[in-house]
Amino acid sequence: MNLNFNQSLAKNYKSPSQIIRVLSEDWVAKQSYCPNCNAQPLAEFTNGKPVADFYCSNCNEEYELKSKKAKLSNIINDGAYDTMIERINSDNNPNFFFLTYSQVLSVNNFLIIPKQFFKPDMIIKRKPLSATAKRAGWVGCNIDLRKVPESGKVFLVKNQQVIPRDNVTEQFQKTLFLRKQSTASRGWTLDVWQCIDRLDTNFSLNQVYAFADLLKLKHPENNHIPDKIRQQLQVLRDRGIIEFLGRGHYRKLY
Repeated sequence: MNLNFNQSLAKNYKSPSQIIRVLSEDWVAKQSYCPNCNAQPLAEFTNGKPVADFYCSNCNEEYELKSKKAKLSNIINDGAYDTMIERINSDNNPNFFFLTYSQVLSVNNFLIIPKQFFKPDMIIKRKPLSATAKRAGWVGCNIDLRKVPESGKVFLVKNQQVIPRDNVTEQFQKTLFLRKQSTASRGWTLDVWQCIDRLDTNFSLNQVYAFADLLKLKHPENNHIPDKIRQQLQVLRDRGIIEFLGRGHYRKLY
């Protein structure tokens, strides 16, 4: 995988944002592959697709690309709020590629967050544009990556190091079970998973119980938080995300 952008493509553009869009999309089209089935290359949608930029012609996974200079931040600027909410609530919401690049226009980090990790509470509504703006009243959004468990961040390139393709595909496919859950069930699984992320590799049931108040804020309608925690730990255990060691103790397998 060549991590350098093809800078010769920029000669016909003056806008920095246009240049980066052209260079980054060309790089993904030429260098990337489908994390789900390993097929290469990815195909590009024609302009005008509301959310997605690429798709895999082999398994039909769809991908949107977000590019940024320097470090990957927790908050990512995105497009129209209503469009984004509608799409992630649909059956064909896309996976998201996030790419960061250096001053010399080479890839620093390239990761995918699979679509099953996206929830409406990750999408932050921005203030409408002012009445004097060209698109007055338009409402954009940001994506809050802090709400994604670490296992949901699948790196293809990390700190300029290319990750073996088999490792990428294995990590991507390990969480596909989330797609079979209802929206409510998936929300619970991801919320408990995020709590586990904040603990050491070896942790106890009582340590997860300590997040009960936080989980109650997220799920105020539920009056059986400890029961729900145990249920979700069993789900994560059955899917090979954590291991049960006995007597209320667990170990992360990621």
